[in-house]
Amino acid sequence: MYASREDIGYDFGDDSKVGSKTIKPNPNIDGGWAWMIVLSSFLVHILIMGSQMALGILNMEWLEEFNQSRGLTAWVSSLSMGITLIVGPFIGLFISMCGCRKTAIIGGILNALGWILSAYASDVHYLFLTFGVTAGVGSGMVYLPAVVMVGQYFQKRRALAQGLSTTGTGFGAFLMTALLKYLCIEFGWRNAMFIQGAISLNLCVCGALMRPLSPKDAVSEKCVVRSNSEDNQAKALSHSAETIKSNGVLSEEQEKKEEATNEEVLGSVQHIESGGKSRGGRSMYGLRILKTVSQLTVTVRKGFAIWYSSYFGAASLFTNRVFVAFIIWALFAYSSFVIPFIHLPEIVKQYNLSSQNNIFPLTSIIAIVHIFGKVILGIISDLPCVSTWNVFLMANFTLVTCILTLPLMQTYVSLAVVCALIGFSSGYFSLMPVVTEDLVGTKHLANAYGIIICANGISALFGPPFAGWIYDITQKYDYSFYISGLLYMVGIVFLLIQPCIQWKQPREKSTEEAQV
Repeated sequence: MYASREDIGYDFGDDSKVGSKTIKPNPNIDGGWAWMIVLSSFLVHILIMGSQMALGILNMEWLEEFNQSRGLTAWVSSLSMGITLIVGPFIGLFISMCGCRKTAIIGGILNALGWILSAYASDVHYLFLTFGVTAGVGSGMVYLPAVVMVGQYFQKRRALAQGLSTTGTGFGAFLMTALLKYLCIEFGWRNAMFIQGAISLNLCVCGALMRPLSPKDAVSEKCVVRSNSEDNQAKALSHSAETIKSNGVLSEEQEKKEEATNEEVLGSVQHIESGGKSRGGRSMYGLRILKTVSQLTVTVRKGFAIWYSSYFGAASLFTNRVFVAFIIWALFAYSSFVIPFIHLPEIVKQYNLSSQNNIFPLTSIIAIVHIFGKVILGIISDLPCVSTWNVFLMANFTLVTCILTLPLMQTYVSLAVVCALIGFSSGYFSLMPVVTEDLVGTKHLANAYGIIICANGISALFGPPFAGWIYDITQKYDYSFYISGLLYMVGIVFLLIQPCIQWKQPREKSTEEAQV
């Protein structure tokens, strides 16, 4: 989602000199403190993604409390889920300037503040700001560092580490659904949100565990990787440098001039400060503020340069038509997975199945089977005779079929079976980084995956309100699932057509050359 310092090429010294020396690999890479990073990321997925998957419980409470339309009320949940993913590329700027640890701690405070302020909501529009925007931005500021840090601490076992950490989403959806339901029954939804806000402060603890790698550790990690793929990284660095220069945003000469200017300002401030000790405290205080502002300016400039080269330097990705089709698919896919979590509790209530659903909620079934789906689909796709792309497509076909048939189910058993299939087939999320890498290559993986996640966020933002709006018009949820399923199918068709076009063109070209 965000290109780490190692990915985009931080300059820690002369790489040629470093590469010629024998440097012992850092024991924290693929082991040691790296497993604490996995634990931290696992807890972040429980507290953020898990609680968002349980928002259907609160959505029912908000409908009864504020007596607003379902389309308007669903915006609260969709804003929180959508903004968490959409702000990912922009949170990368904070990571470049402050690091993952500080960004995550600030995000944990902001997320908890959003939950607590939402307990005092007087209307739905108040929740848009407190829960949708405030808690959503806070969630994004914690979620992105949790993903980035796992990538920084793991090289050989990165797939295993990411898989273990992301299973927190399934566990969290199961645990948070039961917790929020219990808190709403015992204390009311307002006190439940207040308590959940206090629980969310544990995100600050998770952020504190994200101990950054020191520059020496980063150099060691860089050398270990370079022994395997030195040529690919060199090409990636040269490409990013050429992109920045061609866009005219930050050339080397401009950067040197800006750094020289900032150093002159800092030097003059230090000189005045050292020579003005006899002056009053006010002038010294002003000089210190000026020095702090100058240092902050240097940090912001460097952070912005890294952020820009990471995301806006990857415009060539959009010349890949298969990747563009993948973005279109992402714009429709995620909403079909989110809509059941938001609206299933009310559907169960309409079907008079609340007594059975209270014993074992349907959303919990999706969450539990989702865990097994990620693991099993990952194992199947790793088989030498199986194509990851085909597994990915089959899982998508299964999920869209379940979305289209869910309105036809009227009993708890039939709904439970369909929800289990939804949970299992949605395990394809663990295959998305692999498929993305196959489409764009390792060099552009971080940038491309960030764009895909942002598209998923847009899908989550508009999906639940759209389903609620359709219900307000038709007084049925059936058409919401039908329309979202058909849109999802359109995205799958784009995935099927584009590869055929790309494979067909070289064959036609070779035929023409043969005729000539």
